[in-house]
Amino acid sequence: MDLKDKLISSFMAFENNVDVEHPVHEVRMAAIKNFEEKGFPTKKQEAWKYTSLNSLQKIDFSIFPKQENTLEYKDVKRYFLHEIDSYKIVFVDGIYSSYLSETTHDGVDICLMSSALTKPMYKPVIDVYFNKIASKDESLTSLNTAFSREGAYIYIPKNKMPKKPIEILHFSTGNEASLMLQPRNLVVVEENAEVQIIERHQSLTSNDILTNAVTEIYADKNAIIDFYKIQNDAANASLIDNTYIDQKDKSVVKVHTFSFGGKMTRNNLNFYQNGEYIDSTMKGITILGEKQHVDHHTLVHHIEPNCESHQDYKGIYGDSSTGVFNGKIVVDKIAQKTNAFQQNNNILISDKASINTKPQLEIFADDVKCSHGCTIGQLDEDAMFYLQSRGIPEKEARALLMYAFANNVLSSVRIPELKTRINKLIAKKLGVNLGFDL
Repeated sequence: MDLKDKLISSFMAFENNVDVEHPVHEVRMAAIKNFEEKGFPTKKQEAWKYTSLNSLQKIDFSIFPKQENTLEYKDVKRYFLHEIDSYKIVFVDGIYSSYLSETTHDGVDICLMSSALTKPMYKPVIDVYFNKIASKDESLTSLNTAFSREGAYIYIPKNKMPKKPIEILHFSTGNEASLMLQPRNLVVVEENAEVQIIERHQSLTSNDILTNAVTEIYADKNAIIDFYKIQNDAANASLIDNTYIDQKDKSVVKVHTFSFGGKMTRNNLNFYQNGEYIDSTMKGITILGEKQHVDHHTLVHHIEPNCESHQDYKGIYGDSSTGVFNGKIVVDKIAQKTNAFQQNNNILISDKASINTKPQLEIFADDVKCSHGCTIGQLDEDAMFYLQSRGIPEKEARALLMYAFANNVLSSVRIPELKTRINKLIAKKLGVNLGFDL
């Protein structure tokens, strides 16, 4: 039985543990039917031309963990942003860990999707927001919707801001020979509210892990959202991350993606600007080695006038690693006065490394400022000579140039402790100590 057939048959078992009378059941049924018709994406599709899922489909993944596993905080402490206090929503092999989590109901709702999808008190929010912005055309998003049960539910009411950042952490223990996880997050931030969220998927094993995640984010008028994705996983961990963002008037949403590890990572990041004077920011740093593969697909759809979007992705590729960047900006006819910027810069530090980059603009308005560009190159030999002539060894000189190349992406990170943590990860990834305490 291949993975597609196994997932479809497992859906029947999944239904035995959910309320089939609940309205969400119809959503799940439509989603699994869509996945059954479309299946896994293939390289014949333009959007998946450079990323193959064939090898993953040959692995006999467990769809549900056989038992609930526990972890000690001391064993996973290093993966938390422990330098500051934070709210924490922690999952171990897809199951919520109350022991490692710290949530609150102090004016905001930080809880579980399993609760939000079943308890009547959450129904008004679920009815309005759940599965409304997520694509019905993406088969893997439909697959996640069909199995949607657990994940983070974050609801920030009007004029509120959590006292602390929120961390969402998914740990895989390796107690299964191979495991597929499908977390579903819903983030709703109402008018004049603000939130900071850090998300991480972390395997603690060398076993195969496949995570197919979906996050829906809704930013109401004047809302401010900072979302940070840390992707520094184990060698046999693969992640398909689908994020959909709906913004209203004068909202500001920033998503930073730091891709440093994992076997295969696919990031689908989609912004929909449904209002005026919106600001959307996407920034990313990718540093890969060995045979790692990261694929960034971004979309910003400018629907209304007087809005801005900013994309800045830096990539450093060594060994036999491969990268993909496909950034698309769509400006509708009425979206006059749009200011859209997109930049993708890459450095190849190995003859065997490669990057496929494709910036796209579809502009149907005439009073706009839109720019895009991409570069692929190697380290500047003149700069290398200058640093070495000042007594800096070649290895450290190379690392300094690469660090400087990627560092400007960190300028908009608004949590100082997180910025320090990312600096440490970059330094470790480059293989030198750049003055940070590792």
